[in-house]
Amino acid sequence: MRHDDQLNRLPIAEAVPRVREALTACGAAVVHAPPGTGKTTLLPLALAGLLADGAPPRTVLVAEPRRMAARSAARRMSWLLGEKPGESVGFTVRGERRAGARTRVEVVTTGVLLQRLQRDQELSGVDVVLMDECHERHLDADTTLAFLLDVRATLRPELQLIAASATQDSEAWARLLAARVVPGRGTSHPVDVRYAPPPAGVRPPHGMRMDPALLRHVAATVRQALAAVPEGDVLCFLPGVGEIGKVAALLSDVRARVLPLHGRAPAQVQDDVLSGGSGGGAERGRRVILSTAVAESSLTVPGVRVVVDAGLAREPRTDHARGLGSLTTVRVSRAAAEQRRGRAGREAPGVAYACWAEAEEAGRPREPSPEIAVADLTAFALQAACWGDPDAAQLALLDAPPRGAMSAARRTLRAVGALDEAGRVTQRGQRMARLGVHPRLARALLDGAAAVGSELACETVALLSEEPPRAFGDDAAEALRRARTARRDDPYGARWAAEVRRLRSLLGEETARPGGVTDEQGVGTVVALAQPERVARAQSGTSYLMVGGTRAELTPDSALRGTPWLAVAVADRPVGAASARVRLAAPIDAETALTAAGALYGVREEVRWDPEQGPQSVQGGRGDVVAREVESLGAVRLSVRPLPDPPPEALREAALEGLRQGGTRLLRWSDSAVTLRRRLGFLHRTLGAPWPDVCDEALLERADEWLGQVRSRADLARIDAAGLLSGMLPWASGEAARLDELAPERIEVPSGSRIRVDYEPEQPVLAVKLQEMFGARETPRVADGRVPMLVHLLSPAGRPAAVTADLASFWAGGYRGVRAELRGRYPKHPWPEDPATAEPTRHTRARGRPT
Repeated sequence: MRHDDQLNRLPIAEAVPRVREALTACGAAVVHAPPGTGKTTLLPLALAGLLADGAPPRTVLVAEPRRMAARSAARRMSWLLGEKPGESVGFTVRGERRAGARTRVEVVTTGVLLQRLQRDQELSGVDVVLMDECHERHLDADTTLAFLLDVRATLRPELQLIAASATQDSEAWARLLAARVVPGRGTSHPVDVRYAPPPAGVRPPHGMRMDPALLRHVAATVRQALAAVPEGDVLCFLPGVGEIGKVAALLSDVRARVLPLHGRAPAQVQDDVLSGGSGGGAERGRRVILSTAVAESSLTVPGVRVVVDAGLAREPRTDHARGLGSLTTVRVSRAAAEQRRGRAGREAPGVAYACWAEAEEAGRPREPSPEIAVADLTAFALQAACWGDPDAAQLALLDAPPRGAMSAARRTLRAVGALDEAGRVTQRGQRMARLGVHPRLARALLDGAAAVGSELACETVALLSEEPPRAFGDDAAEALRRARTARRDDPYGARWAAEVRRLRSLLGEETARPGGVTDEQGVGTVVALAQPERVARAQSGTSYLMVGGTRAELTPDSALRGTPWLAVAVADRPVGAASARVRLAAPIDAETALTAAGALYGVREEVRWDPEQGPQSVQGGRGDVVAREVESLGAVRLSVRPLPDPPPEALREAALEGLRQGGTRLLRWSDSAVTLRRRLGFLHRTLGAPWPDVCDEALLERADEWLGQVRSRADLARIDAAGLLSGMLPWASGEAARLDELAPERIEVPSGSRIRVDYEPEQPVLAVKLQEMFGARETPRVADGRVPMLVHLLSPAGRPAAVTADLASFWAGGYRGVRAELRGRYPKHPWPEDPATAEPTRHTRARGRPT
């Protein structure tokens, strides 16, 4: 029977006349109303003329972002009409359709609507399209709405559009649609927000990793909520399925039914959650519903009085350079947090526990990131190309696709034959788009069917289109066998079987499996065709190198260990990790690797400096010139052969590059060369031109002038640095002859000794025994007398006794203290009272004159 009493109580009813007025005036409307007001259920029924208000009959399509939401909305509308799904109200999701000739409201996923638009751009027979939950900013929804606006502008101006949103972003949608905003009042009750920050020391999420202490805190907050609020169900938001399982285990002893709510949950569990709660104290008892973001706004969960929010969500991230995608854990936006809290006040006053400090509110993003800004855009680029706009430049989108992501997407599409070199979609690309899977999987299905048979290709692509449970293991062939033998009530097995049937019907032609092709060989071939950049060769232990250049690791207990070649189906790269983690893969042979990734095969001549070549060298680490012919599959080297007759100029250029990397230490530096370099460096700093700059950077800049015909590191080591520096002296001007005068290598001191000068410090240093400088009244100077030396006066044992750049001042003052300290320690050495007039000596008092 019909439930008109329920229909009449839905708050959106009062806004229906205004929605009709907006559609009549503009052809489009933006409906902003809180969750639970009936915009997803009553509004489509009213627009289709299925209510007792005399409205004319029309056909309405409702697009939902998720399969669960589409089924739920259709079932709810059918119940309100007293019917079963498939009569006046039906639904279509991937692999399942319940609709017929009588259907006036059809609920579909945005992915299904995209496929329908590509087949029938006019949407023949459809009068109104309602895009639900636009604020979630899913890529399929943004794309669908852009296509619908194009249809209205060019083909069907009478087609009416509604964008329904639960958050305050209505004005942006109104500008995009040239539509009126129709607000709808809500009936939400007050919600008491209580902050429950985790204890000190809990680490924030990193990539997909979460601190177990945070999950324990969330579970403890659920217990606190059950005790503090005696009635109603508890809805707890967690970022993913893994966290739901862990928190469920922590709550196994609570006096309530703990139920998961996510896209992979069995249909029976989903129906149980969405069919209604106890309200507390009823015979079914209280429920604790652990949910991902699916329950934020697109689903109604009756009976909830308390919300516990972990404050986290999962967003996609794509490494376009490596072709690797992953999910990362992020803080939910303020808008999403508000949506979650509102669930507690849908039916009565409620309580919401936020598992973070109140001071963190302001630091959260205002809105969630639009998927178009962070996701892999390969499927989007193919949809745009099939629509006739390969660059997506003419599509009405709130956010333009990032250029780098679009470039990467187009490269992938050209590689799989979906686009031609001009960027136009090919016939093959159009067929791939109709398959309703990622273009990589479409390529694997089409080419795999010919290679391994259509049935095995469909089975494998179905396995790859939704990652199997972790319990199936990381061996794709074994996971396929487990999917085949899954029980009928297994949710993954049921979805897999439905997808196999769907792909088989779309593929059309049937090809038999070639004789001798095993499951392992067939699965590996299809996986390699889907992800040619992830074909990987074993390096050592559990480590593999993908042909795309990324290293990947198997788990230590993987059954795939020791396989020479792998086709990696699922891999992610945790934040900050050097290698990807292999989640699902299949063994392949070298021939399959070459066939699948043949576009990356090449043979090249390589003459370069290899920093890892050769043994460790004392003067400059490893490195040498290599000349070889390299056969490779992307980043994986298949074979390396010496190049028999490399061009001399290429060898010289490689050696020069080695010199740039390793520096001039690769040359032969004798003691005299080091000394000469320091002297010239001093003169360049002090006098400038014509004395040359001989630092590493300057020498390397002029390397082309002095580097002869070298072929290897050994040739570099034979270059005499002393001769090189001598050749750079200013011979032409005649200044070179003054080198020993301006920067002498040795200085004669009063004792007659010739002492070496150290030019390495900024100020030249003369280290000499104190007694050898007796009688010297002036400090020795260099550079035409411009620079006094820094004299290190040494004790008889050769240790510094004093440092001065002014000998006269030292003799007059500082010497007395040195004399008092040292003459008792060295009584055989002279310590005159007036060193400025004393006779210098290299000997003790026994051989010298008495003081």
